[in-house]
Formats: sequence, C-alpha cells, structure tokens
Amino acid sequence: MNDRFIQQKRFQMLGTEGQQRLQEACVTIIGCGALGSAAADILARAGIGTLILVDRDYVEISNLHRQTLYTEQDANEMIPKVEAAKRRINQVNQHVQVKTVFDHADAELIEQFAKRSDIMVDGTDNFETRLIVNDASLKHQIPWIYGACVGSTSVVKSFYSDSSACFRCLLPALPATNDTCATVGVIAPAVYMTAAFQCAEVFKYLCGDKDNMKKKLVWLDVWTNQQHQFGIENMKRSDCPSCGEKRMYPALQRSAQTKYASFCGRDSVQIIPAKGRTLTLDDGENIAKKQRLPSKRTPYFVQIEYGGSRVMIFANGRIHVHGIQDVNEAKSLYHQLFG
Repeated sequence: MNDRFIQQKRFQMLGTEGQQRLQEACVTIIGCGALGSAAADILARAGIGTLILVDRDYVEISNLHRQTLYTEQDANEMIPKVEAAKRRINQVNQHVQVKTVFDHADAELIEQFAKRSDIMVDGTDNFETRLIVNDASLKHQIPWIYGACVGSTSVVKSFYSDSSACFRCLLPALPATNDTCATVGVIAPAVYMTAAFQCAEVFKYLCGDKDNMKKKLVWLDVWTNQQHQFGIENMKRSDCPSCGEKRMYPALQRSAQTKYASFCGRDSVQIIPAKGRTLTLDDGENIAKKQRLPSKRTPYFVQIEYGGSRVMIFANGRIHVHGIQDVNEAKSLYHQLFG
C-alpha cells in the first residue's frame, strides 16, 4: 500500500500500464498562470515523468486567489512563476523532472517544445500564442489541449488530429464576447474546472484512449450551470494555411523587429527588443544609475521606476513596462529610456 499511485492505477481506464505511460511522458505547459499552474499541479501529482514549464512572468499577490502553486512569499520575492512552480512541484513529487523556461513563448521556442514533447497544454491568455502552438502542433504532429476561462466560464478543446478543423479554422467564431479577465474578472472554480478537463484529455491521450477524447468544443458556466458542446467538423477550411491543402504555418514565421504586446487583465506591456539589440541586467542597472532613477536588482531582473511606471529588464533582454496599457505609450517610454 506504499504505492503513491495505487488509487489511480485502480481506475481501470488507466491501470498499471497507463501509469507507466504517464511516467514515461513529457508534457509541455505553455503559460504558468491560472490554468498552467493548476495543470502542472495535477500532472505532477499524477506522476508525469517530465514537465516543461514555460512562462514569462513572476508571481504577484493578485495571482494567489486562483494560482494554486504559489505563495505570499513567492509574490513578495517576485519569483518567476516557473521557478516557484518547480520549487513547489519538487515538494509534491520529487521524481518529476521539471524543466523551466523563463521566457516569452515565441515561435522558435514553441517549435523546440513540440519536437521534445508528447503533448502540449495551453495555459496562455492570448490568441497569438495559441496560433503558434496550433501551427507547431500540426507541423510536428503532436496534440495540444486548448483551454480558456473568464468570469465563471470555461472552454476546452483537444486538437489531436489534422482531419478535423484546427484552432485557426475556429478563430473567427471563438471570441463570442469581448470579455476578458480585465473587464469581468475570473473565479477559481472556473480555472480548476478548465484545468481538470485539460488534464483528463492529457491522460486519455497518453494512455492511448483517443476514442474518448473530446471531439467537440465544450463550453460551461460553473455559476449558472449552463453547458454546451459544439461540433467543429464542418468548420475545417481547405484553404486554411495551417491545416488546409497548402500549409504555410504562418504563426511560425519569425520577425527580427522589436515586438510589443499588452498583457491580458493588467496595465502592462511586454517589449522584446529587435535581434541584435541585447540589453543585460548590467545595462539596466547602469541606465538607472546614470539617470539617477530608483532601481532594484534581483537574480532575475532589474526594476527601474521611471515616469510613474515600473520598467523591468529581464536577464534575457525582455522588458515589461507596468503602469501602461497602451502599446504606443510603452514604445515611447522604451525609446526615452533606452534610446
């Protein structure tokens, strides 16, 4: 009775053989916010052999009502989410190999994960990144599990076969409202419900039970108890550049230009400098000293207070500007501070 997975193996659809498959599997989670952290916790406790955790952000106090892997200490120390998640997972199941990537999940990185993983789990908060995951999944022929939640609602869909419509085929119909976490918030039960459905799909796929995987898009509201399922077979487009007859995988096309993106639900903008323009932690600290700006340095970033905003320079050169939602304002601040 010392087998930690004994109750899981008693479930006949999984069993001893299924448990072995979980322990041999590699799962990548893109985004370690609400959905990603919940999924990481479930999968680690289930005995997944290797987890690759990818996230660009650090823990904040406003995360804690729905992001179960993190603590007040993590928020006070502004620990990167992937590192805080790894630390907690190691306490829960030390046998899981946890590999962390504290970076923006761009096309190049996601393609690397697609080549190394058995399946990918969506923990992102934007359609741009999901389109990259979609194209990498199709190009390298591995499945991914889409999940989204806002308010009290959840949406889940498994993408494991290119014979059906892909995420790009669905995109014109998916954003049914303009609601975001910034406008209507989100409650933890919606997060846990979404992550639970996603992880169940991961189990089914890794155990070889594709017949029971979700073939329809599932929408549910944990507050009003409404549930709907939508068939998507007829939405597949022959001219889709991701899954159609002439595939180009447009989301995987790379750009050398500086990139700007606002965060969902926060007054923050991310800036990724153009290739060839590398900013280091030392650069950030020197700029702060030269301009006599208040600053703070940790092993992961340099934070500079400038013009009523907090500017964070990470070790790989990424920049987060907090206190600004407009991308054009963030561009102006970036050029004022860094030239």
